[in-house]
Amino acid sequence: MKDNGLLPSLKVYRIIISVLIVLMSLGIVLIYEEDGRIITFSFILQFLLVAIIATLLIIFPKKDSVGFRAAIILFMSGYFFFMFLQFPDRFASLLLISFIPVIPVLFLHTKLFYITLLSNITITFSIIMYLMMYDTRNVHKYTYLDYSGVAINFLGTQLLLLFLFLLFQKKMKDQELYYDQVKQDEKLRTTGQLAAAVAHEIRNPITVVKGFIQLHENDQEIPEHIKKHYTLMLDQLQVAETVISDFLSLAKPGETKMEVISVNSALHTVMDLLNTYALIDTIHIELEMEEEYAIQCNIVEFKQLFVNLLKNAIEASHQGETILVKVTGSQDTVKIVIIDNGSGMSREQLERIGTPFYSLKAKGTGLGLMICFNIIHKYNGAIDFWSEEGTGTEVTVTFPIVKNTTLFSNIE
Repeated sequence: MKDNGLLPSLKVYRIIISVLIVLMSLGIVLIYEEDGRIITFSFILQFLLVAIIATLLIIFPKKDSVGFRAAIILFMSGYFFFMFLQFPDRFASLLLISFIPVIPVLFLHTKLFYITLLSNITITFSIIMYLMMYDTRNVHKYTYLDYSGVAINFLGTQLLLLFLFLLFQKKMKDQELYYDQVKQDEKLRTTGQLAAAVAHEIRNPITVVKGFIQLHENDQEIPEHIKKHYTLMLDQLQVAETVISDFLSLAKPGETKMEVISVNSALHTVMDLLNTYALIDTIHIELEMEEEYAIQCNIVEFKQLFVNLLKNAIEASHQGETILVKVTGSQDTVKIVIIDNGSGMSREQLERIGTPFYSLKAKGTGLGLMICFNIIHKYNGAIDFWSEEGTGTEVTVTFPIVKNTTLFSNIE
């Protein structure tokens, strides 16, 4: 049986359709008995409808498709309308056609539901109009006694089914989003386990390099202006160690130091780090800001976030272009927008942004943006992407503002 999400197992499905086929077969027997055991046209028609429906239901688990579902809905609707016209003096027949739109709900198909609902309303109202004009013998007694009441009640039933379907649809979408989140969490967990496995091998060479730099930093024969470069290298090695720790935090989250930082000063520091990298391709980074803003987060993670985002913008840009970083604020939030005029991305590429191991770079791992997403969500921020192929990309990062404070971290 195909996994169509309709029933928990093939066994349950077989039990349900077996009971349904038995009940419809009993209906055929009752008609045969009521007609004095004479094979009439209505008997043959009902027999054919039941046989077709039973065949479709039996084959359905192996041949599940939209066309097959539509065929089941069509023949079951025909069967219900046949029962309504064949037994006009029974209230149950009128009740059956009222609940025809329930059938596509069982198949979890939105388009089939709306088609069935509109068709059911159109056909039923056409039948009611016909009976009002031509049912002079009062064969359909329940309809004849109160045409308007039957029409209003029927329409009310259809609206109720529509309302229930919309609620059901929303519930299904919420559940789908939940399962998507579970899958994303599973991907992050897998990534964290991978990070934990390789962290030791990465840290060893970093420790060796760091030790030699510290050794030369303490060498009295090396000029001071050279030692300043060693200090910068040690700072970046510290950042690398922090990144490794962040990878490990995907598998085992740890505590981070929260600080009130100046967004403007932190961005200036990031730009100072990346200006040389950008100038290799004569790319310029410009910073526009309205005023001073403060947010609460970890300064190392903030710099790591914007180093990743700006580095992506630099690598996507062409020689001689300018990357604009705009900082604007509102009453409660600050927005940092990174705008480049680079190669841009397609809609499909945008949808996969932040997925572990998905990268547009030939040698990329896709982990950089995933870490950016984690940092932003960690501090109740938001990130939004706009991009067009051949035009460029805008990345908007939003953070809550810390109000009424002049206390910022000392950012070098």
